[in-house]
Amino acid sequence: MSLQISILTPERPFWNGQAEEIILPTETGEMGVLKNHAPIITGLDVGAMLIRTKEQWNSVAVMGGFAVVKRNQITILANEAEAAETIDADEAKNAFEIAKQNLETAEGVKQKVEANFAFKRAKARFQVVKVVSGGR
Repeated sequence: MSLQISILTPERPFWNGQAEEIILPTETGEMGVLKNHAPIITGLDVGAMLIRTKEQWNSVAVMGGFAVVKRNQITILANEAEAAETIDADEAKNAFEIAKQNLETAEGVKQKVEANFAFKRAKARFQVVKVVSGGR
């Protein structure tokens, strides 16, 4: 038996299926989950999540949330999720470059916090399209 994964967003169930492995962007770094992982609840950071099925790796940009791992079932409650196939690579790269520049020039606490969040979102989207396109 492999892992049963359910990814839910406030708008809709995003993805449901079987996988051999998942790599989650947690608030303390990346966490890999394989079959028979110990039960855990973890917060998700904004970042790239990777799912390995028997056929391939799939990448998803996750905009924070929570993950529950229990008895080879993983339930992910994400604020937002976006599959790599639905992201325009050129637009993601441009948004990443702009967000990076805005973060470097941000002044004041509020502007820095907002710029950091925008940077993390843009970075997550850019990372998942790089995985699919082979890093172009």
